[in-house]
Amino acid sequence: MKKGTDMAKWCVCVLAMVAAVACVHGQEAPDLRLPHVFGSNMVLQREMKTPVWGWAAPGDTITVSFAGQVRTGNVKPDGTWRVDLDPLPASAEPRVLQVAAKTGNQQKAIENVLVGEVWLCSGQSNMQWSVRQAENAKQEIADATWPLIRHFAAPRRPAGAPQDDIDAAWQVCSPETVGGFTAVGYFFGRELHRELDVPVGLLHSSWGGTRIEPWTPPEGFGMTTGLEDISERVGLTDPASPVHQKRLREYIVEMEQWVASARKAIAEESTVTVSPTYPAELSPLTDRQDPSTLFNGMIFALIPYAFRGAVWYQGESNRHDGAMYARKMEALIRGWRGRWQREFPFYYVQIAPFVYNNEPPFILPRLWEAQASVLALPQTGMVVTNDIGNVRNIHPANKQDVGRRLAAIALAQTYGKDGIVWSGPTVKSLAVEGSKLRVLFDHVGGGLVSRDGKPLSCFEVAGKTSAYVKAEAVIDGDSVIVSSPAVAGPVSVRFAWHRTAEPNLMNKAGLPAGAFRAGPEPAIGLLAQEVPDAGDYELVYELDLAKLGRDVTYDVDRRAEIAGPFDRIAYFLELHKQDGTVQYVFVAMDAFTDDLAKIGIPVLAARAQFQQTVDNLDVCTNVGGLRNGQGMDGGNIEFWPNNYSGSNAAKVPGASDSQFDFGDQCVEPVDGHGSMQVHNHKAKQTIFSINKWRSGAKAEIGIGNSPGQTRDWTFVSNADTYPVRKLQVLVRLRTQ
Repeated sequence: MKKGTDMAKWCVCVLAMVAAVACVHGQEAPDLRLPHVFGSNMVLQREMKTPVWGWAAPGDTITVSFAGQVRTGNVKPDGTWRVDLDPLPASAEPRVLQVAAKTGNQQKAIENVLVGEVWLCSGQSNMQWSVRQAENAKQEIADATWPLIRHFAAPRRPAGAPQDDIDAAWQVCSPETVGGFTAVGYFFGRELHRELDVPVGLLHSSWGGTRIEPWTPPEGFGMTTGLEDISERVGLTDPASPVHQKRLREYIVEMEQWVASARKAIAEESTVTVSPTYPAELSPLTDRQDPSTLFNGMIFALIPYAFRGAVWYQGESNRHDGAMYARKMEALIRGWRGRWQREFPFYYVQIAPFVYNNEPPFILPRLWEAQASVLALPQTGMVVTNDIGNVRNIHPANKQDVGRRLAAIALAQTYGKDGIVWSGPTVKSLAVEGSKLRVLFDHVGGGLVSRDGKPLSCFEVAGKTSAYVKAEAVIDGDSVIVSSPAVAGPVSVRFAWHRTAEPNLMNKAGLPAGAFRAGPEPAIGLLAQEVPDAGDYELVYELDLAKLGRDVTYDVDRRAEIAGPFDRIAYFLELHKQDGTVQYVFVAMDAFTDDLAKIGIPVLAARAQFQQTVDNLDVCTNVGGLRNGQGMDGGNIEFWPNNYSGSNAAKVPGASDSQFDFGDQCVEPVDGHGSMQVHNHKAKQTIFSINKWRSGAKAEIGIGNSPGQTRDWTFVSNADTYPVRKLQVLVRLRTQ
């Protein structure tokens, strides 16, 4: 009995050793594996080469069988394989996609596979918004027996490097499942299914509150002018990139030098210096708002899945980008198209009017303008939503019309359906006719009309040197005639140029006109254009900050012209960045002095020294994150020519006792570093800073909190990074 037991143990040991040796030599075949997007209930794209891919043992042979096609391919040395099926006709017949690996006779059977139209649905919360959250949700869910519509939803996951799979499954549309579908995607897909009578697959990958940069592949930034800084930031985190390797080699040299010095210190029994810190910029980007992280975690694994096109609904989180958003959309579109190696259709939704917490009313129209400009790219289309939004709800519940309008674009432009009006009126030309302007429109859809039967709303006109004023607008065929008795010689028109604009101009097909500007912008300052209450104030000083120095001579000095007392003091700082973007802030407060000589740059000769709270703070800015509002408390100023320290000797609430922020201590010498800072200490924010003016081009200037070691822009020496930098100082005269 013992002999048999010993023999059995010996056999087990031998078999284990053989298995171990086989594993070491790579003879054990890895399991045949496909990404989750190839799963039961899936929809394959019709009339297009269909890639099927996955992983298996290097050198193995893979066979893919579907709809009478049998295709084979070999597994590459890295364990990946891909087999392409020839274009397939649409089919609602549930069939099995079979994949087999020769080694080990491994097989995968993917059941209930349809062939039809597949679309990628992506963006932020208005794409993520589900059917159960949409208008008339109860009825929509009850009516959702559409078994030929399928939905694949990517879990929300950022990643510092491309991920090769997404852990999700296809769902068949039914009243039990549809509640969790993307509402915009579902209503879009349902319309396509009804009109085309083919199965529809929705690849859904979205995440509320995210910016556009995380969805963009690295090369998208690299191929787009103005995004070089983002491209470099992403490149530094990629171990394969030259910039990463260069910086890493530099660090290795620093470490080698430190190791040598440390060994020497040990031998000499001397103090060892602190070792160099690993460069933080080389670490992977992992936050959901970091560039390319959502492309890595939620898009990359879908490449090269065949689909017809993409629909996109995003922009709220980038609304402060203004014109720069167009470049970021271009980077996204070109980057995605490059990865799929195909110029597929890309249709998107212009975000709806919304209040946005009292921020300046013209920030949102600039984003609308940027979104509209992306239509210059081929195979693009845009849905306007200014008639179906809700200015008090950033997630308008009417997702049905959004989906239908996206589908109209696709049916007309992608599928070639005749007789479909897919766009609202867009400007074709502008002509001056005496004291009036004629705006000629394209996409009139049977004629221009007023949606509510009332006079046309939201039109404004301006002259060469006069601000925009409300205008009368009258439909004349395919044109609108615009005029105002307040502007004798109009040259410019703008429409729906306010964050809450819900204009009534539309075409007879029921599609609205979107916000636009036409004609030369009036030659007035940015202050008058952007700040609604600017007309209440009188200019006292204006200064090109490129002329800063120990003493200041203002370009405009109107102290002698200001008659009567004033009750409010305001500052308007305008900064143009190298990439062409413009930052501005208007901040007004109750007067903290009655001496006009002390409200400008607090140079030594001005004899101004203030560290105090200021009341009724008004802030109007286009800088993201900086709090806008009126009548706010928590304001304080730090105006002096002195040096200062980070010590919070004045006990400003919430200020640091060591970091330069909104609670610094004024110290000797009097003719020192210099501070002109306005803060909202309640929000823990610097509103603007102009420091160290004695240094001229290396003065310290900024709006909002500095991203560096300080919060008030101390020590940044950055003035010359702004090609244009201008300050205006104003007062509001007290009414008698």
